[in-house]
Amino acid sequence: MQKPQQYDWKDSNLALFGSDTEKKVKKDSAESEPMWKGIGQKPGVEIFRINKFKVEKWPKEDYGKFYSGDSYIILNTYKEKSGDELLYDVHFWIGKYSTQDEYGTAAYKTVELDTFLDDKPIQHRECQNKESMLFKSYFDFFTIMKGGCDTGFRRVVPTQYKTRLFHIMGERKMMSINEVPCKRGNLNSEDVFVIDCGLRIYQFNGETANKDEKFRATQYVNQMRNDRMGKPRLDILDEKSISQKHPMFRKLKDGSSKEKEEGPSNTPGMWRVSDSMGRLEMKEVMLGEIDRSKLDSHDVYLVECGNGLFVWIGKGASIDERKNCFGYAHKHLQEQPDPFVSVTVISEGQQSAEFDAIFN
Repeated sequence: MQKPQQYDWKDSNLALFGSDTEKKVKKDSAESEPMWKGIGQKPGVEIFRINKFKVEKWPKEDYGKFYSGDSYIILNTYKEKSGDELLYDVHFWIGKYSTQDEYGTAAYKTVELDTFLDDKPIQHRECQNKESMLFKSYFDFFTIMKGGCDTGFRRVVPTQYKTRLFHIMGERKMMSINEVPCKRGNLNSEDVFVIDCGLRIYQFNGETANKDEKFRATQYVNQMRNDRMGKPRLDILDEKSISQKHPMFRKLKDGSSKEKEEGPSNTPGMWRVSDSMGRLEMKEVMLGEIDRSKLDSHDVYLVECGNGLFVWIGKGASIDERKNCFGYAHKHLQEQPDPFVSVTVISEGQQSAEFDAIFN
């Protein structure tokens, strides 16, 4: 079997956003997508997976579970406490090994959904392991698993289930659960791990793991058992109470294969995309800091806050500025240390607590 390739940022069609191609996605086209029928009518989260250029509903029981070989569209519908108007955030999530066709379709369909909802949503791009806090806040458990969605437990018989190792870390509700290579060397004493053998589940509590990780891990494995009709046996093991000859360790291979450590973050700054001088160009406004007073309604701005990029579209921005802003965002990120940060598009006048927070 050919090893899946990690997506290449240079192949991402983020640059198509705002282009003539994107502008051809009209409301009548959006209304022909069967998955958009009745969407966004009441508060809540709705998730769709891209499968061979098509949009399909993701099972509610799998909300919060994402496969690194797939791409998804997530719509969050909500109301402000003081109002009755329905508001939206629409995200497309790119798995590390999602194909270019899949994440390209996810990006295209996100624009289509935005059109269907009369341009009311705030749009976000999320890359695996670089998700925004807003995105993660939608789920009690945010889990990333290897492979594609057809590799799930309910889709194979127990005797064919491949052992998985999950790394659980975080605090309180903001807990991340990532599948890591099933190797003994990937265990550590600081966190909690789950060895999922299908009908046998081990929870390994590292000696210095915090109580939130232990508690949430137990909730997670109990949910796994419920999903499998209570059939799996669960063993909760404390590192300091078991020997190195415990049967759990035989489920893991020797060695380790850790993910690469995160590199340097992007430098905060602001750039203006404008055609005020007769031709479209992007110019640096400031570097090393950001200042909301620098935003001008006549133009488009890229606002880099280090761990995320905002594309701010002024009310008076020209057609060329609007349709090319994503191309400039694409070019900008290609030149940054971390091109995979979350990207949020916000038009002047839209309410975004995330955008407000970066200026505070």
